[in-house]
Amino acid sequence: MKVVLISMPDIAPIMLHEKAIHMPNHGMACVGGHIDERHDVSLIDLVRKRPSIKKYLTRTLTRIQPDIIGLSAMTWQYNTCVRLIRLIRTILPDVKIALGGYHATLVPEEIAASADAALIDFMVRGEGEIPFRRLVNALDGRDNFADIPSLSFKQEDAFVHNKRAALCDLSSLGLPIRDQRRLTWGYHFIFNKIEVMETSRGCTRDCNFCSMRHMYGRSYRTYPIERVIEDLDYICRVKKTRTIFLVDDNLVLNPKWVDEICEAIIKKKYKDLNLIVQSDCISVAKNEDMVRKMSRAGFRGMFLGIENVSADHLDALGKADVVKVSKQAIDLCHKNDIMVIGGAIFGLPDDDEEAIRKNYYFLKNSDIDALYCQILTPYPMTTLRQDLLSEGLVANPAEYWKYNGLWANVRTRHLSTEQLQYFFWYYRQTIIGWWTPSVYIENQGFRLMSVWQHLLKPLMRFFFERKVRRIGWEGLYKNELAHLQRMNEFDDL
Repeated sequence: MKVVLISMPDIAPIMLHEKAIHMPNHGMACVGGHIDERHDVSLIDLVRKRPSIKKYLTRTLTRIQPDIIGLSAMTWQYNTCVRLIRLIRTILPDVKIALGGYHATLVPEEIAASADAALIDFMVRGEGEIPFRRLVNALDGRDNFADIPSLSFKQEDAFVHNKRAALCDLSSLGLPIRDQRRLTWGYHFIFNKIEVMETSRGCTRDCNFCSMRHMYGRSYRTYPIERVIEDLDYICRVKKTRTIFLVDDNLVLNPKWVDEICEAIIKKKYKDLNLIVQSDCISVAKNEDMVRKMSRAGFRGMFLGIENVSADHLDALGKADVVKVSKQAIDLCHKNDIMVIGGAIFGLPDDDEEAIRKNYYFLKNSDIDALYCQILTPYPMTTLRQDLLSEGLVANPAEYWKYNGLWANVRTRHLSTEQLQYFFWYYRQTIIGWWTPSVYIENQGFRLMSVWQHLLKPLMRFFFERKVRRIGWEGLYKNELAHLQRMNEFDDL
């Protein structure tokens, strides 16, 4: 069987410009790596083909002539995914189409009841490695659709949803695809090559705005250390890449295991390793030895979910008051040469204009090195969505393409959707403004910092301020909304 796996071209530049970061899709690489070797597998990351999707897919799929195409989509990417499937149907009318990823996992019944169902042959819910492998084998006559857990398939033009599968034994999974079967290349983090890897899956926290528990439940599983090192070896030795983003949902939940992973990495003596990871403030603040060991192993960037400066507002998210420990976590990271990306969420039910101002001032004065700010999003099947719907605070329940953290899909008890969208943008411009390197970043002596501070930033600010005088803040805001609207439209689809 010939198999092609495709990830979406949609991007959400919450932290940097949309051209600054392009990373490979790790989930599809894992699914592809677990397919039996007798099948031919190809991976396509359309984030690297944004300007010419139709031309590229027409040429590539015509050449490969796959038997089945698997597409993975987040909720906010689903609209593009349907448009891609329509394009694929014009290129290869008889190819089998399988949909996986978060959206198919969260709302398979909704998809099955929609007009889009006619375009889709199968849905894979939850972890895709085992059910998709078995699906390919079933199409090859070696398995049965009805026997494959987590698979949705059609009988008499109606979807049948098999029961969900148990979570994968991570020790049984093959390595993700990173070789020539990945047909796209050029992945980068600003000026550095970047790869993505995974050492664990799941999170046991209670955040009610997160869809993760519908994918993994409240679980935390780790890969065998030998498998992690084998993957890291391939990235460093074969791919010649040192900047690596770990997609683990929350790596630091088990400090003892983190210590073992770090020890294994340290023993390999990799040079210039630049690992970036997602963590929570409480685990970091309480485990100084763990952070010190992570620094020795090559961890150089850490995303910390601060979310909001108000304890009452955090309670609405099902999160503990992390503000008190966030400063401790930031200082601890800097003490150990780890850059901090601070995450914040705006648009909580009690947010008003002053709360938005207060949050931005807190972020500005907290010595965070980079910001990851987004607007509260009512993702399908989350407890938060149900709470907001019951209170009438969800302004956009169905236009999923706006569910990327950049659009206001909710109102608050004090702000309309339009006010929330504007204040979120306006106070970032006027309070945060142009990026100023933190004390930690300044002390690192990065070569480009002086160029940015003394040449690029003043020059860009000059033209920006001239534009403000010409069209005003309202004009700039309208331009920003127009840009967001166009960013993932893909006219050739």
